[in-house]
Amino acid sequence: MPPAPLNWSLAPEGWNWAAQDADGKWYWYRTEPVLGIGGGIWRSNSRNQQFAQQGDPNSDWLDTLQQRPESS
Repeated sequence: MPPAPLNWSLAPEGWNWAAQDADGKWYWYRTEPVLGIGGGIWRSNSRNQQFAQQGDPNSDWLDTLQQRPESS
């Protein structure tokens, strides 16, 4: 089952990336995150990541990285 969509209107201005960790936690990122060395997580400098929402644990967390959609 795919993760619930993020509400990008809640993302801080200029935070244009989001991803979900294996434990289900979603984070907003100011810079594009990279895979964490330990596995199961996305990482960015702590000043560039902010908790967004809690979701269900996701074994497909690697496929969750997304960029803010273009405004129309």
